[in-house]
Amino acid sequence: MAWIILVIAGILEVVWAFTMKLSDGFTRLWPSVLTLVAMGISFALLSWSMRTLPLGTAYAVWTGIGAIGAFLVGIIFLGESANPMRVAAAVMIGGGILLMKLSSEA
Repeated sequence: MAWIILVIAGILEVVWAFTMKLSDGFTRLWPSVLTLVAMGISFALLSWSMRTLPLGTAYAVWTGIGAIGAFLVGIIFLGESANPMRVAAAVMIGGGILLMKLSSEA
C-alpha cells in the first residue's frame, strides 16, 4: 500500500509543478490554489508512505516521478523541447527509480 500512496504523491507533485507554472508566479488565483492543495496532499502522502518505506527510497522515487512527469507535461502541454539529451536524462532518472524500487526491502 505504501508504494501506491507514494506513486499518488509523485503524481500530485507533477500536478503542483504544472499548476505552479500556470500560476504565473502565484499571480493567478485558481492555479495558485490548486498548487497549494496538490502540494499539501503530495507532502502528506509522501510522509505517510515513509512510515513503511526507507527515507532515501521514498524521497528518490517521489522526486523521480515528479521530474519525469514534469518533463513529460512540459513537452505535451507546454511545447518544451524533447531533444535527445533531455530524453536520455529522463530515461536515466527512470532507471534510478527502478533500481531504488528493486533494491528496497519494503
